[in-house]
Amino acid sequence: MLMPKRVKRRRVHRGRMKGNANKGNVLAYGEFGLVSMEPSWITSNQIEAARIAMTRYVKRGGKVWIDIFPHKPITKKPAETRMGSGKGSVEYWVAVVKPGRVMFEMSGVPEEVAREALRLASHKLPVKCKFIKREEGGVVNES
Repeated sequence: MLMPKRVKRRRVHRGRMKGNANKGNVLAYGEFGLVSMEPSWITSNQIEAARIAMTRYVKRGGKVWIDIFPHKPITKKPAETRMGSGKGSVEYWVAVVKPGRVMFEMSGVPEEVAREALRLASHKLPVKCKFIKREEGGVVNES
């Protein structure tokens, strides 16, 4: 599971997810990518499940990049605990994903294989996603 090695503050505010992604919204490494269409928190478990689904489908071919990292700690108080007495302890880590964010990239495989692998990965995620590919003149979106 992905999580930071060390953090400055162990517990953070929930924050807001308004607007579109203004960084990480273009293909940086691979030929094909999976782009988020909705805002959401994506947990480290979901990122790992999507990664496993993609790499299993392409077997030993191609290269996969994960462009999101779970920096945000999510806390939870124990069950049957009274209110008060401070904030709960960290339960899991999430990546904040806004619409337009490229989450996964892939190269070294044919387009049909990449499309199916990224489709399988998208089923592991809590957001609607779309497949994009790199063209000579830039990036062209596809469904």
